[in-house]
This record gives sequence, structure tokens and C-alpha cells, in this order.
Amino acid sequence: MTTAHTVDREGKPIADEASANMQDPASVFAMGAGHVDPSKANDPGLIYDIKPEEYIGYLCGGLRYSDSLVSQVVGRRIQCSAVKNIAADQLNLPSISVNLGKSSLHDKPAGVVTSSKIRTVSRTVTNVGEANSVFLVKVDEPEGVSVKITPQVLRFSGLNEEKSYTVELSTDGKPPGKYSEGQLRWISSKHVARSPISVTF
Repeated sequence: MTTAHTVDREGKPIADEASANMQDPASVFAMGAGHVDPSKANDPGLIYDIKPEEYIGYLCGGLRYSDSLVSQVVGRRIQCSAVKNIAADQLNLPSISVNLGKSSLHDKPAGVVTSSKIRTVSRTVTNVGEANSVFLVKVDEPEGVSVKITPQVLRFSGLNEEKSYTVELSTDGKPPGKYSEGQLRWISSKHVARSPISVTF
């Protein structure tokens, strides 16, 4: 996903075949991360690993499923009161999607209060490339949204080493539409790990 292409062989944006003329550029909702590049996917540099416990936390907190329903899905007894609740935008996925508009039922776990004009998410990446590598972040901000990444440099000294970063997304102006999209890229001398960003208002 982090190595997918967003342009075709001619360097043009991937088209949305569902658009009226089948030539409009595809949004992140139409194409996801983009077109898979098998050779690059085999050597991504960084990966976003996720553990089953995170999905359980999402079922309990993000989707607010009952104990019995989560237990059926997982295949063992789960008590959501004993599980760390996780909102959808906090899952350790290689994409970022947040709501900076009106809150909805599934925006946040029960009991978590957040401003609708600012949202901070965290991600953890694992180095699967070269042992000693440095990644710098480059951000293409979604229209109408300010993005702050902390830290802006990830330094790895070994394989399978993990590093975490936070992404703060905020808006204080009039939304440019129903949604806006951008991207962040972690760039080393050999690899580029891209994450699409989508913001709904």
C-alpha cells in the first residue's frame, strides 16, 4: 500500500472510471492507496504492523459492539470494559482518515472528548529495509487543513526496529468541500513509504 502508484504509465493521475467522462482524477475513496507495484511492495522499507488486540479495541470502542458480539467475532470471551478502546483513525494503518466536521457515532470511543477542529493520530512504523537508515517526512497537506508531524525525522539503527510518530490535523477556516485529501511520505535514500490522508468536514 505504501509503495502504490497514483499515476499511470504516462504520468497522469489515475482516472476514476465511475466519473461521468471516465477521465476525472480518482479520489482516495475511488482508488485507495493507488495501483500496486509488486517489486516495490516486496521491498517497502517501512511497514505499518498491526496486532489483533488493536482490532478488538476497535470493535469495542470504535464500533461499540457488545461483549457477546465481539466474543463471537474473535472466537473467545472478551470483556470490552477490560480492553483499551481504539477509534478507527487510531488503528495502525498506512492511511489516515479523520473527521474534522460534525462528530459521528463512530468517530471516537465512548468517553473520549475531542475538538472537531483538531485531531491527532499516532502511527508506528517498522524498519524492514536497511539496518541503518534515516527517513525524512514530506507532507502534501489536504486543502484547508494544516498538518504537523512529530518527529519529522525517523532514524533507525537496526532491522525490525519500531518508531512512532504523531500527525496533528487542524482547520480553523471554512471547509473547502465535503472532503479534502493529501499525503505524507517517509523518504530515505532508497525507499518512499506513502500514506494517503483524507479529511471529511
